[in-house]
Amino acid sequence: MDRACTFLVPGDWNSLTGGYIYDRQIVTGLRARGWRVTVASPGDGFPWPDAAALQHAREVVDALPDGALVVADGLAFGVLPEMARAQARRLRWVALVHHPLALESGLTAAQQTQLRASEREALAQARRVVVTSPSTARALSDYGVSPEHVDVVMPGTARMPVSTGGGAGADALALLCVATVTSRKGHAVLVDALAALRDRAWHLHCVGSLTRDPAAVAAAQAAADRQGLHGRITWHGEFDAARLAACYAEADLFVLPSFHEGYGMALAEALACGLPVISCAAGAIVDTVPADAGVLVPPGDAAALGAALARAIDMPGWRAQLAAGARRAARTLPCWSDATERFEAALLQALQAPPP
Repeated sequence: MDRACTFLVPGDWNSLTGGYIYDRQIVTGLRARGWRVTVASPGDGFPWPDAAALQHAREVVDALPDGALVVADGLAFGVLPEMARAQARRLRWVALVHHPLALESGLTAAQQTQLRASEREALAQARRVVVTSPSTARALSDYGVSPEHVDVVMPGTARMPVSTGGGAGADALALLCVATVTSRKGHAVLVDALAALRDRAWHLHCVGSLTRDPAAVAAAQAAADRQGLHGRITWHGEFDAARLAACYAEADLFVLPSFHEGYGMALAEALACGLPVISCAAGAIVDTVPADAGVLVPPGDAAALGAALARAIDMPGWRAQLAAGARRAARTLPCWSDATERFEAALLQALQAPPP
């Protein structure tokens, strides 16, 4: 059997966000296992492509050879239902869904309806659907995807040194948030939560792109200025792996107030470092963060988030208990070789599956 496939991934392949890191790690792992993997881009602007992007996507897909096994990242696949249907017998589609597009924050009701209908139609053309968490697998039941066509392949987590803290000095806690600054990640909510904790000694380090959602960045930074927290929050932008590892090592507490996560790779990294976690009961976060390693509050609830942070700051003994839970959870996290093996199994099933 010829083990070859094409990954169809829009945007910047070298992006440091979780979805792209996942895609790159799987491609690297498959190549190490003897697969011939080609990476192609349908273009930029997804999931809201303009006419030029759609034309480019058609040209890229038309150029794929008959019978090709194509792993299509859901960021583009979910908004290309006509193309997916037209090519469903010529190509072997495998949809890779990090999280359903309609669950992105900041969408209007009309946009949510449009994306849900589009992605539902596109997924019907896939021979297999790969998701990154059991939570996303459950979410796809609303999209008409049969559970026997879904493969859960959770991301791997690299081994990380246990955090020693101290990144904010001897008398303060270093809070770390690792996330692209978009509305879904909830940075503005975090700022409001911390505004009520001005009397505590802490410093927040935000690591993540400041260019993908300028409106969300402006709103979060304006909120920090309005609340008088400008000097207590550092907006670092993106870091490479080495600098990010140093941030984890110097942190005392990890916080991620997302409205939804398809898995939450930064949360797994925090657990791998033995960091106590404060996050939200949203999407796959409830599967990723065990109850003895962190506290999950309702998404968007600044008061509840602030209360959890206050308790973690004020009670070092409790914080140490959560850190111990994080270290236990770290021993159960999958590695990337495990993820690649499961992804390969999904591809082999897709090669044998009939057209939809």
